[in-house]
Amino acid sequence: MFDIEEIPALKRAIRTRAHADKKLLDELRDEVHSFACEVHTIKPRSTTAVSLVASDGGNNKLTFDPFYVQLVRVMDSYGKQLCLDAVSPTTDTEELSKNQFNSDGSPKTALGKMMIGLGVEPPTLNRLSYMIPDGRTIRERPEGISQSWVLNYRDLCEWAVLYERICHNSFATDTLIVRDGLLRSPIFRGEFFMTWRKKVEEAIERIYHQDNRKVFLVGVAKHSQVITRYQLAMAIEDIFPPGEPRYVRIPRELEAKSYIRDRYARGPEAEGDNREAPKFVAGDMYLVRFGRRSGDPVWAVDIFSQQSQKASEIFGYLLSDAIDGFPVPFYPRCLQKAHEHAQVVDFDLEIFQDEIFAAVRDLLPPDKQNIIDSFRFNSDISSRRYE
Repeated sequence: MFDIEEIPALKRAIRTRAHADKKLLDELRDEVHSFACEVHTIKPRSTTAVSLVASDGGNNKLTFDPFYVQLVRVMDSYGKQLCLDAVSPTTDTEELSKNQFNSDGSPKTALGKMMIGLGVEPPTLNRLSYMIPDGRTIRERPEGISQSWVLNYRDLCEWAVLYERICHNSFATDTLIVRDGLLRSPIFRGEFFMTWRKKVEEAIERIYHQDNRKVFLVGVAKHSQVITRYQLAMAIEDIFPPGEPRYVRIPRELEAKSYIRDRYARGPEAEGDNREAPKFVAGDMYLVRFGRRSGDPVWAVDIFSQQSQKASEIFGYLLSDAIDGFPVPFYPRCLQKAHEHAQVVDFDLEIFQDEIFAAVRDLLPPDKQNIIDSFRFNSDISSRRYE
């Protein structure tokens, strides 16, 4: 704790620094002024809203997991399971890559379809993403492998499910597909994410011309560096006045100021110039408030770049879904429903935990299996004090 005699000096130091940095706030207010005239109100529309989301590894709070098994589970907002797998940091990625295909080489999973569609050759996870280690490294030097690759594998599965849903399925109605997170990713190797974007663009065009159905793709994020940078200045300048839901597009040059590297703010419009290809971005960023009051939350939303000119229509569809958001207010309900289906908690978590116990028990000789039984039934004795 601060000593009471130190607090006056602390106050003076903070006030001095705030006055010295006031010009930074003034600059942010000037930047906000540059897009204030582009703020639009949102009018509700109705369509089918579908969301895809991967379960968060943090939900797998196992009491006993010697192998650090991560459950990869992708669900939609209707409760349909689109992907299910279990991996650990020592999983052989060569075998994992083979599991995405049938014996004849045809794709068996959404991830396999995406690798074939993007032209990944050879069709392996390490070739698709430099964040996935090759099988030889895992077999020979497992202690040098970062455990975070299983989370990158989970993200690839979610991108694959999105790819399969749009490129390999038909739609009975106009549909808005909502991704948990922005439409940008640094985990693809080379220009594979650019290819992903172009394949999805082609599929959306094909669906419209062949089936007369409109498919929209957006990504919604609860947190964003852009919101962190401009939130105070927007509130001071009253960019989103009360009365109506509102949205505004963030210019790329201002978005880039929020990132350490501007390549995370270079979209398809930059393709063909003399700089690095836009390999990480597939959407145009908007800040949106679905509530009517000035204090209602503001979200960052990426609209698929090809569809940015239809922002008014898309936000109208999102508004109809977001006004019923629960438990997070004014956040797309379809996304929250997908979270509810995908999270591994309660009875699902008990099943997952029991399978871990059973799998480890089967590895031991009969005279040692009682050790696992003792772990199983006495795993958290301290929690009994709350019962």
